[in-house]
Amino acid sequence: QVQLVESGGGLVQAGGSLRLSCVASGRSISNYAMGWFRQAPEKEREFVGAINWSGGNSDYADSVKGRFTISRDNAKSTVYLQMNSLKPEDTAVYYCAADFWRSSVVTARASLYNYWGQGTQVTVSS
Repeated sequence: QVQLVESGGGLVQAGGSLRLSCVASGRSISNYAMGWFRQAPEKEREFVGAINWSGGNSDYADSVKGRFTISRDNAKSTVYLQMNSLKPEDTAVYYCAADFWRSSVVTARASLYNYWGQGTQVTVSS
């Protein structure tokens, strides 16, 4: 079992930045891909980005490309989501997820992730 705990969410003005963290415990995530997803009220959960085990391969949703960056520190069992130039439409609960099926490649399909955190709220005011 893997426990994932997100933190770093909050209220920020449009154009601002936040960095989310996801700390894993219970089992090492060092060899596996990790993803970030988000869910806005009354909307389906959507892919934000993902990173492979080494950090050498990543993918992002078109809506966040150039603004968001995922990184990881395997020694700390932590994955980060740096969010810059935030927009009101980025308001959502953000979840990290662990993909124990994949290591070098990443996927945007939420159903293929094995473990999920409880989420952290990000609110961007206009």
